[in-house]
Amino acid sequence: MFTAGVIVFPGSNCDRDAANAWQELGCGSAKLLWHRDTDLQGVDMVIVPGGFSYGDALRAGAIARFAPIMDTVAKFAQDGGLVMGICNGFQIVCEAGLLPGALARNEGLKFACKHVDLRVETVNSPFTRACERNATLSIPIAHGEGRYVCDEATHAQLIADDQILFRYANGNPNGSQDDIAGIVGGPNRNVMGMMPHPERATRVGLGSAGGACLFRGIVATLTEDQV
Repeated sequence: MFTAGVIVFPGSNCDRDAANAWQELGCGSAKLLWHRDTDLQGVDMVIVPGGFSYGDALRAGAIARFAPIMDTVAKFAQDGGLVMGICNGFQIVCEAGLLPGALARNEGLKFACKHVDLRVETVNSPFTRACERNATLSIPIAHGEGRYVCDEATHAQLIADDQILFRYANGNPNGSQDDIAGIVGGPNRNVMGMMPHPERATRVGLGSAGGACLFRGIVATLTEDQV
C-alpha cells in the first residue's frame, strides 16, 4: 500500500494517533518525521498532526511554520503531494501559507473537547471523495484556537471554488466563520485542513467511524495516481 509521513514537532500529541489510524485502516505504513529533518523519505502523503507544537507559544502553529521540515512539506505540496493538516496541523499549514485564512481563539475563550457533527460540503477533493455529500459525520474536536477566520474576499473565493470541505452542523462549537470546519486548497486541491480529528474516529469502538472515509479517499487518490 502507501506510506504516510507524520510530522512530529515538540508538543505534538496526535502523531501516533494519526500513524495508527493510517495503519489500522489498512492504508499502508507510516513514518514519523522529526521537525528538524528536511527529507520526507519518499512518503506518498504527509499528515501534519494535532497537538501543541512548541507549546503554542506566540500563537498556535506560528513557530512550527518555520521548522526545517515545513519548507520540504511546502515544496511537496507545490509539486502536487497530498498534505493533510489536522487541528494544530490545520493551524500550521495556514501559518505556512499552504491554505488561506487563520485559526483564532474560540468564542468564549474556552477549550472545546467533544464529538461534533460535520456536514460534508463537497466530495470534489482527494480527501473527501469517499464521503457522501451532505452526509453528517460525528468526529471529535479538542482545541482552544479553532475558530476559522478569513477576509471577505477569501471567503467569497472559498465558496466560488468549492473549497469548503466541512461545516459544523447542529451547532458551532468555536464560532468559526460560516461554520467552517475544514477547507481544501493547494495547486491541485491537494492540501486540506480541518479542526476535528478524523484519526480519532476510525472505528465504532472509538465512539465513531466518521473519519474513516477521509483515509479511504486518500488511498483511492493515491491508487488512481499510480495508474
